[in-house]
Amino acid sequence: MLFDEVKIYVRSGDGGDGLVAFRREKYVPRGGPAGGDGGRGGDVILKVNPKHTTLIHFQRKVHFKAKHGERGGSAKKTGASAPPLIVDVPPGTVVKDAETGEVLADLVRPDEQFVVAKGGRGGRGNARFASSTHQAPRIAEKGEPGEERWLILELKLIADVGIVGVPNAGKSTLLSVISNAKPRIADYPFTTLEPNLGVVVYDDHDLVFADIPGLIEGAHMGVGLGHSFLRHVQRTRILVHVIDGTSEDPIADYSQINTELALYDERLKERPQLVVFNKMDMPQAQEKWPEVEAALQKLGVQPMAISAATRKNVDELIQRVFALYDQLPVEAVSTVVETPVYELREDEMAFDVIQEAEGIYRVQGKRIERAAAMTHWDYDEAILRFQNILEALGVSEALKKAGVQIGDTVFIGDYELEWTE
Repeated sequence: MLFDEVKIYVRSGDGGDGLVAFRREKYVPRGGPAGGDGGRGGDVILKVNPKHTTLIHFQRKVHFKAKHGERGGSAKKTGASAPPLIVDVPPGTVVKDAETGEVLADLVRPDEQFVVAKGGRGGRGNARFASSTHQAPRIAEKGEPGEERWLILELKLIADVGIVGVPNAGKSTLLSVISNAKPRIADYPFTTLEPNLGVVVYDDHDLVFADIPGLIEGAHMGVGLGHSFLRHVQRTRILVHVIDGTSEDPIADYSQINTELALYDERLKERPQLVVFNKMDMPQAQEKWPEVEAALQKLGVQPMAISAATRKNVDELIQRVFALYDQLPVEAVSTVVETPVYELREDEMAFDVIQEAEGIYRVQGKRIERAAAMTHWDYDEAILRFQNILEALGVSEALKKAGVQIGDTVFIGDYELEWTE
C-alpha cells in the first residue's frame, strides 16, 4: 500500500530562561549583574531523504518535539542551544498547515530543508538590563515558547510522464514492457491500487514514467480513491492517455478521463497528451479502431494504435514521448520564501480584547501572549516591564475603552491577572 498522506504534530523547543545573578567575589563587594541569557530552543526541520519513497514511516510516529534551550548561567554565561530536530520526508512531499490548508512548502530536491516550527529564542539575563541609571536590575526574561502545529504531508510522485486511462486499459502492461518496472498485472479492473514507477531509457536519455491507477467517474471528488490517484498526475509534464480498445465506448472513456483531470486541476487539461488506442492484438479492438481514429481526429487528436501485450508500435510511442518531451520549455523550480525568525509582522502585533463576563476580560494576540509567557512573574521589575509593554502595544488603552475597572480579571494567554492602575 502506498502511504501518500499523513497528519503529524510538530513542536519546537522553548528558549531557555534568562538568569538573575550578581557577581560574588571576595574583593568586589558590590558586584554587578551577571545573569546570562538562555539558549535557543531547537527547530523542527523537514528534510528530503531520497531513501524514503513513501510516508509509511509516519505510521508509527506522528508526534515530533524538539528539545528546549538550556537556562542561562552565572558570570554572563549563555545557556546551550538545543539542536534542531530533523524529520526525514521523501522527495515530492507537499507540506500543508492542517488547520488552514495553506501550502507551506513543496520539497522536491534531495537534502532540501524547510523549518516548520522555529525554536523559541532564549530569555535575556539581568546583565542585559543594566544601564547607567539602573545598575542592579533584578529582572530577566523567560525563554520564548516554541511553536506547535499540526501538518498534513502529501506525497506527489515525481515522474516525467504519467500514464492515465480507465481501469483495465492496459497501463500497467505498457509500463512493464517499456521500462524496468514490474507491476502486478491481471485481466480485471483495479489490479493497480497504487502508482508504479519505471525508468525508460532511449538514445542516452531517460524519463520516469508513472502508471496512475484507473480513474473512474467522480474521481475528482474522491470517489474510488480518486484524490489519492489524481495528485500524482500533477507533477508529470506529459500524459500518455491509454484507451481500452475492447471497451464498449472508447470515446466516452476518453472524455471521462479528461473531464476528471480538468475537474481536479484545471491546469491538467493543458498538459500535453499522447493518445494511444491499446489492445490491437484483440479482434474487437481492430474492428473499432477506424471509427475511433476518425472520431478522435474530429476532436483534433492524432491517436496511434498499439498493443502493449505484443509490443506493436510501442517503440514508436517511446520515440514520440521523448520527442515531445524535448520540445517542452525548461520548467522553473519553485522556491519557498521563509519569514525571518524575529521579524514582527503586522498580524503578530494585532490583538483583540474580549469581555467574557462581568469583570472578566481576555486579551488575544500573538505578540502580547508571547510577552506574557516570557515574563518572570516572581520579580516586581519584570511585572513593571510587562505593564510598559501593555502601554506600548496599546493594550492598556483598549482595555480601558472596553470598560475594565480596578480589580477586574484580565486573561492573557495562560495567565490570569488582576487589573490595577
